[in-house]
Amino acid sequence: MAPVPAGAPSVPTMPGAPTTDARADDDNFLLLREAARQNDAARVNALASRLPGNYPLASYVDYYRLKPRLRDAAPDEVREVLRRHEGTAVAEQLRGEWLLELGRRRDWAGFEREAGQLARSDNLQIRCYALLARASRGEQVGQEARALLGNPPAYGEACAALVAQLSQSGQFSDADLLWQLRLAGEADATGPARRIALLLGASDTRAAQAVDVPAVAMARGIGNTRAERAIYLVAVGRMARTSLKLATVGLQKNSPKLSSEERAIGWASIAHAASIALAPEAATYWQRAHGVPLTNEQLQWQARIALRHGNWKLVRSSIEAMPPALRAENAWTYWLARADRHGGRTQEANAVFERIASPHHFYGQLALDELGRQVVAPPPVPPVTAAEVAAVGANPSLQRALRFYALRLRAEGNREWSWGLHGMTDRQLLAAGELARRNELLDRTVETSLRTRTEFDYAQRFPAPHLEVLQPAAQSLGLDKAWVYGLIRQESRFITDARSGVGASGLMQVMPATGKWVAAKIGMDNFVHGMLNDLRTNITLGANYMNMVLENFDGDEILATAAYNAGPSRARAWRAKLDAPMEGAVFVESIPFSETRNYVRNVLANATNYAAVFENKPQSIRTRLRPVQPRARAAILP
Repeated sequence: MAPVPAGAPSVPTMPGAPTTDARADDDNFLLLREAARQNDAARVNALASRLPGNYPLASYVDYYRLKPRLRDAAPDEVREVLRRHEGTAVAEQLRGEWLLELGRRRDWAGFEREAGQLARSDNLQIRCYALLARASRGEQVGQEARALLGNPPAYGEACAALVAQLSQSGQFSDADLLWQLRLAGEADATGPARRIALLLGASDTRAAQAVDVPAVAMARGIGNTRAERAIYLVAVGRMARTSLKLATVGLQKNSPKLSSEERAIGWASIAHAASIALAPEAATYWQRAHGVPLTNEQLQWQARIALRHGNWKLVRSSIEAMPPALRAENAWTYWLARADRHGGRTQEANAVFERIASPHHFYGQLALDELGRQVVAPPPVPPVTAAEVAAVGANPSLQRALRFYALRLRAEGNREWSWGLHGMTDRQLLAAGELARRNELLDRTVETSLRTRTEFDYAQRFPAPHLEVLQPAAQSLGLDKAWVYGLIRQESRFITDARSGVGASGLMQVMPATGKWVAAKIGMDNFVHGMLNDLRTNITLGANYMNMVLENFDGDEILATAAYNAGPSRARAWRAKLDAPMEGAVFVESIPFSETRNYVRNVLANATNYAAVFENKPQSIRTRLRPVQPRARAAILP
């Protein structure tokens, strides 16, 4: 980035030491926020009255005043606050919460008026209320609802009411309800399973047992009605997650009492569980499920097991059975093209590879490799000017975001920052990325730069801060610094004081127990838990742990990366399922944990781009995706 010339327009930065009055205002604001979170309306009013009207986050003061009373608020009062702050992130947030309240009230006129003002419409419950509003007028919305209702844990009151309405009006058949019961069982969603059972005329208690204590539900027997048999099959699927043997015995014992379709549904649930466990019987179980409609998760796992067995015909049929949106994802687009190539349709495969080929994501890099091309860092873009940075710095949303970051309210800051980026050109996005960098918000620099469409600034997308600390640490251990940076970018987005929900800390997200263990191994006798947020200590411990994990897995970056995220014992267990070398990309695709699967994809794609930057020459992701060997070492890591 170009240096800022003397006399350039000022650029907003996070405030340093605030004045006494400003500090008092911020303290009151933080107390106000907490009171609103606790729905303490009296305390909210008292604290809000202490803040001046020109407080930088005044729009949130209005929001917090209203939030505890939203259930009882008059529509005119809410509309006035929305009008006052129209076009802001907080108005969007309030409107979303108000829409949920209007839906709960069944105020469809008010709901549809406000829904038209919502900038984003991806909230599942709001979308369910929108369909419910139309269904209440007698509109046929069943087909749209079938496409929408695929995640029972997120249904809430809105989607539950929609299912009930469609059932009562005849737009949902018993078959639709049985499908919803399958989804609820698959997703461990007890509440939705209870509600669906009641709509089917079955016992909600038995449905809850099928999800929560499947052994008890199976012991009670298969039942006599179609709904009771469906509940029994939910129990079989849940049991399979803990004991494949008990699930298969139960299903086989009761098979004579089931229809052929019901038996296939039971085997599909068992096959799904066996696939996640990478059990050798999984492929056989999928054969027994042949012909029955599969859920999205089941289709994906059937495809993954087919990949592990080299059954490209089943890979193709599984992907082709997926809904269009799922089938269009980069992963399944890539694997369908691979199936084309294995089927001799090279020209068709290359056309699909060309469509997703990109250095910016894992499957795009794999597609480049299939086309005989490599990842190349783009040429530098023209540096943003001080005037460009100053212009985006005047954006009110970005200013509010910086204020939130100064208050260490990262979630609110991220929401405001993302809102402020709406509609920006590539040049404006790069300027906003530079604004974030100057405020030491490298996570926002990366996330902002990722939005550009034609101008790609790799200094922003793949920053390499703290090189003076990391390079010597990596070099002394013989570690590839591109891999280390690829991992840090995924772990913490360069937030030095990042802390995960499970207690991992710092740039490299080191767990306290791991830090203590590594410190002892390398002779860091003075280590205490609080040192994990020290930059040098975090890098030293994280890099040493990466090296230990890499050595433990024979230099395999796939296994080592998976182990860093999920733990060495799990990575060893996944490796132990192999009886022959497996293509690296197939191994990654079939990692049982979705979080770890995405983590490994991102780290290896990041590392490939970092290598292109550091080495200034083309790179292939295949160098990091060597076949995974079945051999396991004896050394044990925590």
